[in-house]
Amino acid sequence: MLRSVLLTALLALSASVTAQDFDYNYLTLGYERVTLDDGSFDVDGDGIGLNGSLEIGESFTIFAGYGMAEFEEQGVEVDADTLSIGLGWHTALADNVDLVTGLSYEYIDISALGLGFDDNGIGLGIGLRFAASERMEVNGGVDYVDYSDGGDDTTFGLGFLYGVTDNVDVGLSGEWGDDSSAYGINGRFYFGN
Repeated sequence: MLRSVLLTALLALSASVTAQDFDYNYLTLGYERVTLDDGSFDVDGDGIGLNGSLEIGESFTIFAGYGMAEFEEQGVEVDADTLSIGLGWHTALADNVDLVTGLSYEYIDISALGLGFDDNGIGLGIGLRFAASERMEVNGGVDYVDYSDGGDDTTFGLGFLYGVTDNVDVGLSGEWGDDSSAYGINGRFYFGN
């Protein structure tokens, strides 16, 4: 009896979520509040970022992102610019879940008091896109970056998107790394529809 009740409930829940074709042609603009804390210093800053994805074929994407953040500590301004360019692959795990992976080139440039430091490396990422409803997407993943001089970093991310129209989503996101955390609000425009 309990088994048939659970089976009926699972079928009812799965029937309420229709097949979802995720769109991988988009531009996202966002604002983030960033905290850097490595034990020896703790500083907060603001950043903006522009990210995009373009689907090539049925399972591959080209993606890129650019971010700028500004921090101020004891009257000293620190600027950080990041660039990411890569190739992604995605596949459906279920009607409403896609597995997303990516390999990227990463670049960072940090400047303060007229001095600068830049570094580059390779990034790997894996995540999921889940259509919680017709208008709500939940996404999450893990990213690993190995810089040439600056070591490596692993970040975990979680985001929510709500479709206000067929081509525009608004959302919230969070990222947590070894020495940093970021919370953001963003808007995404789909151009593949």
